[in-house]
Amino acid sequence: MFPKAKNMESSFRMIRMTCAVVVVGSFGFAGYAFYAASALEARAQQKIYILSSGKVLEALASDRRDNLPAEARDHIRTFHELFFDLDPDDKVISQNLSRALYMADRSAQRVTENLTESGFYSNLISGNMSERLRIDSIHLDTMSVPFYFRLYGVETITRTTSVVTRDLVTEGYLRMVMRSDNNPHGFLIERWAILSNRDLKVEAR
Repeated sequence: MFPKAKNMESSFRMIRMTCAVVVVGSFGFAGYAFYAASALEARAQQKIYILSSGKVLEALASDRRDNLPAEARDHIRTFHELFFDLDPDDKVISQNLSRALYMADRSAQRVTENLTESGFYSNLISGNMSERLRIDSIHLDTMSVPFYFRLYGVETITRTTSVVTRDLVTEGYLRMVMRSDNNPHGFLIERWAILSNRDLKVEAR
């Protein structure tokens, strides 16, 4: 009698343990399935499909914060290249400056007006001079808003009889704005100033 009771008790205990394992396993599997489905949906939402010339292209969406420093530096670089890479052609100068001024506030316009009044652009055209900028480094602080930056570079001005090399140090702040065709990075340069622009050397051609 007692051995049978003990056997029945052991059997019930085994059944309860088996049921508990099955229930816990079922909840675990359901939780994993829910997590996997959510992750798959999140990845699917990050994919963008673009139709171009009858072809479907896949692109991956990302948070702007992931690429913010790179986008900010590229905005700074593009602005300075448009502003300082010039050729003796009034249309080229006008187009470059027009594009550059969409990327900055009134401080850049004031620098342009000062250069125009000093005859810099007219001398560039009449003297058949070209100007090129080589950017050495861009220091950017993204810890506080607006973002402070300082750019270091070297200008090369090619004249008919000589090549002038100048240093260039500028600083300013970046404010985030809406993206547009004229400002694809969505930044605006504020309080832009040229800190140094000295002749380093002059070489005869």
